[in-house]
Amino acid sequence: MQNDAGSPFAIRPARYEDARPVYALIRANSDTLLVRSLSNVLEHLDRFLVAEAADGSIVGTVCYGLWPEIGDELRTSAELQSVCVDAAWRRRGVGKKIVEAQIARLRALHVGQIVVLTYAVEFFAGLGFREIDKHAIMYKLYTGCMNCPKHDDPFTCPERAMALQIRGADEKSA
Repeated sequence: MQNDAGSPFAIRPARYEDARPVYALIRANSDTLLVRSLSNVLEHLDRFLVAEAADGSIVGTVCYGLWPEIGDELRTSAELQSVCVDAAWRRRGVGKKIVEAQIARLRALHVGQIVVLTYAVEFFAGLGFREIDKHAIMYKLYTGCMNCPKHDDPFTCPERAMALQIRGADEKSA
C-alpha cells in the first residue's frame, strides 16, 4: 500500500474483495459518472486503484482504459475512468493522491497521453491536464460515448475533454 506517514488512507491496487465496494462507490456517484456493472468492475479490476481508509473501507477509486492507435503503438492513449471519492472524504486529498498514483502507473506503460472526460476541470488542470477538443478523441467517442445512456450527442455532452501529455509527439522510443 502507498500511504504517507500519518495519512488516514492508503492507495493500493484493487483486489477481488473490493469489487462490490468499488461498484457501490461508482453507483453513489452516478450523477457525474457512468455506472459500471459489477461484472464490468470485476473484468477490469486489475486496472483499478482504490483509496482505503484505516477502517478498511474503500473511499476512492480510479480505473484506466487504453485506446490503441492502429499502426502507431507509441501514440496509445490511456483514459482515466470511474474517478470518484466518497462524499465524506472529499477535500482531504484522496482524489489527488489516487489520480497521481494512477498517472504514475500509466507513465510506466509509456502511453502517449492520459485523457479524461470530466466535469472537474479545475481539479484536473491542477494536475497538469489541459482542455482539448473532443474531435481529438474520436476513438473514445466511437467506442464509448456513442452508446452513452445520459446524452444523445458526445459533442453536446457537458463533460469536458482534458489530456496530460506523457510522451513527446516526435519521441521514437521508450
